[in-house]
Amino acid sequence: MSLTICTWNINSIRIRLDLLRMVVETLKPDVLCLQETKCQDDKFPLKAVRELGFDHIALNGQKGWHGVATLSRHPFTQITRGEFCTRGEARHVAVTLGTDAGLDKPLTVHNFYVPAGGDEPDVTINPKFEHKLGFLDQMTSSPLLLADAAAQEHYAVMVGDLNIAPLETDVWSHRQLLKVVSHTPIEVEKLNRLQQAGGWVDTMRRFVPPQDKLFTWWSYRSRDFMASDRGRRLDHVWANAALAPHARAMAVLKEARGWEKPSDHVPVALTFAP
Repeated sequence: MSLTICTWNINSIRIRLDLLRMVVETLKPDVLCLQETKCQDDKFPLKAVRELGFDHIALNGQKGWHGVATLSRHPFTQITRGEFCTRGEARHVAVTLGTDAGLDKPLTVHNFYVPAGGDEPDVTINPKFEHKLGFLDQMTSSPLLLADAAAQEHYAVMVGDLNIAPLETDVWSHRQLLKVVSHTPIEVEKLNRLQQAGGWVDTMRRFVPPQDKLFTWWSYRSRDFMASDRGRRLDHVWANAALAPHARAMAVLKEARGWEKPSDHVPVALTFAP
């Protein structure tokens, strides 16, 4: 049996419920991880989400900002909400699915929304950038993430809007974006350190070679994003070594960026078949 995991920065779930339906109809995910839901848990549109076939919902939200949610067609055996900063921001939720999801081992899915980091890549004048770097450091040293990454007895994936485009081909112009937050050398170094610390596998790049361009985000400032194609790959799907060899297919729903009132991110789906 295969399992499709989708990640999408929806940029306000209550505003984009119609688009959520379109994503579900197109990609047919079994597990859907949303970021930037901008919704308190008691205001989350549970009824509308359950009508889409997701009876199992793990929330970590707050009023007007941030927020993550993981929706699943399969039940959870555990839900964890991590605190990776001291600001009380809702930026992580992890769920574990048992073998009744059709896999031969349990699966833990970490859903992250990493801080964007503001405009200036200078910690001396931009507290938001300092916060982002510190958040990445805490992820790198997290015992929970390190244990799940190294596990052989269960599968693990880390997905979400990590707000960093690490490769030169993850941005439309490596040279022009070297001093732009999301592609600066220090951010790339910290993201690489996070990946290497856990031995996480960048499964998206198993389907699109590192020498080829791959984007998941296009600025709202671009009037014709399709023509200019000045994108960045800010959204990621990493698998632990136990699960990575079982990645079978990937879809980046670029057309979603052209829908009416879109998010600036597009959904990414990975299908695994252990």
